[in-house]
Amino acid sequence: MPNTLYLLDISSFIFRAYYAIRPLSSPSGEPTNAVFGVLQMLINFFDEAKPQHVAVAFDSKEPTVRKLKYEQYKANRSAPPEDLRPQFDRIEELLMKVMKLPSFRRGSIEADDWIATLTREWIGRSPDNRVVIVSGDKDLMQLVTDRVTLWDTMNQKHYDPAAVEAKFGVAPERIRDYLAFIGDSSDNIPGLPGVGPKTALQWLASV
Repeated sequence: MPNTLYLLDISSFIFRAYYAIRPLSSPSGEPTNAVFGVLQMLINFFDEAKPQHVAVAFDSKEPTVRKLKYEQYKANRSAPPEDLRPQFDRIEELLMKVMKLPSFRRGSIEADDWIATLTREWIGRSPDNRVVIVSGDKDLMQLVTDRVTLWDTMNQKHYDPAAVEAKFGVAPERIRDYLAFIGDSSDNIPGLPGVGPKTALQWLASV
């Protein structure tokens, strides 16, 4: 659709590609499996979506605002594998210099925040505008509306408001509250003591 902006969460592409593709290297010995995998995923994306408007969101290379406010944020995550680290720059070069895709990165700002900001900006420009967020990140599902959908290309699932509610039991605009109650182990964020999904859904249904 001509009024649709596709926003790519490139971090999700990179890690999925790295673990999905067997180790590969260039003639000089430089690891390339993630670069190759991301390129294949992008080719498939462009072939299927045929987007007229697309932008890429990168995570910050510096400590993010969330990390500065809460030191334990994502503290449970290990460092990227050694053979993946040099591929980040190659992938950035591929996207920005070779493919010349509009890309967004700024110190201390996460890709999620770029995607949320760009979504609001694009939707606000015209009532006919639409956004498709290309990612499998559950946190981004809170952005879903009747004009914003999420496309999980790995599992080939499209999420509109009804699909998000079917997955979580709450509408997209309540996901933030839901995760605040139960916590988010993937980001190392604790919830309320003794509160699980069932209790959280009961509380949210009562307000």
